[in-house]
Amino acid sequence: MKRPLRALAAAGLLAAGAIVAVALGGTASADTQICEQYGSTTIGGKYVVQNNRWGTSAQQCINVTSTGFSITRQDGVGSTSGAPVSYPSIFVGCHYTNCSPGTNLPVQVKNISSAPGSISYNYVSGAIYDAAYDIWLDPSPKKDGVNQMEIMIWLNRQGPIQPIGSPVGNASIAGRTWEVWRGSNGSNNVISYVAPSAIPSLSFDAMAFINDTKNRGAITSDWYLTSIQAGFEPWQGGVGLAVNSFSQSVNTGGTTPTTPPATTPPPATTPPPGNAACSVKYTTNVWNNGFTADVTVTNTGSSTVNGWALNYNLPSGQTITGSWNATVTQSGSAVTARNLSYNGTLAPGASTSFGYQATLNGAFSTPTSFTLNGATCTRA
Repeated sequence: MKRPLRALAAAGLLAAGAIVAVALGGTASADTQICEQYGSTTIGGKYVVQNNRWGTSAQQCINVTSTGFSITRQDGVGSTSGAPVSYPSIFVGCHYTNCSPGTNLPVQVKNISSAPGSISYNYVSGAIYDAAYDIWLDPSPKKDGVNQMEIMIWLNRQGPIQPIGSPVGNASIAGRTWEVWRGSNGSNNVISYVAPSAIPSLSFDAMAFINDTKNRGAITSDWYLTSIQAGFEPWQGGVGLAVNSFSQSVNTGGTTPTTPPATTPPPATTPPPGNAACSVKYTTNVWNNGFTADVTVTNTGSSTVNGWALNYNLPSGQTITGSWNATVTQSGSAVTARNLSYNGTLAPGASTSFGYQATLNGAFSTPTSFTLNGATCTRA
């Protein structure tokens, strides 16, 4: 049985209180190497990256970039019938009193309208590991210690490892089918959503998984979301595993959707035309009759953009069904994505991301060009 004990002393593999000794780092402005057992740093003014080598005394190092991290050394060896050796990860929220900058977590589930997130991984061969997106919840607004509920989204697993507990069925979430496992490791309950094959990138609303967990009776709307994390649990090897990029927001107010929020009419105001210099990174996750897209817009100019509208054309056979982090409208093939109230200002060098889910009829291809407030963008 796999036992993810990165925050657990009760199972006897770690001395009580050992994992709470988090060594806080500074802010990573350039690539930063972390080899300290619980060393961490912040990036993007919003996220914490942590080494979190909790299950072995062997060395582990990570290289922190401006958008994520990679494992550069991993000497630990864990039994595939037991626990992994670590959980190097990036997170928003609070983990053992280490809270990400400006976080609004913990917050009650009933007050969350959406939690749009995206992840891009780099995988390697010849190692035993899982790539996990973790969601932590508790009946109280807890900022330290073990939370009572862990949701694990397994986007990849390599080797003879398995989640806590046993399979209890399947769930269709974020346009995919997941095998659902349920169990307890002795200190907290775990519900795991396991992808049947490796997913290198995904954009989705984390509330869809939280609501499914709630519908299974594991939590209530009065519980608190305390943190959302993404990283790897290595058992053996893992050098080269990387989180290329991570984006996660938690929006409060309104009602809680079970799927990414639907597209809505554009706001009454339109950003003025300008000479914005911009680049666009367009990352997709495609299946037979649909896909999700994660779009990152970067202001590459020297002036601040105050309010933005991104325009482009979708290829034939693609229809947007829901979006997050932007108001996205479609008329025929023409798409307009407009900022929301909290992400309309882009300082020089700043980026923002939004995403959507769409149906697909025919062969898949990506848009060929983008304009931001009328200015043509380069492709990142």
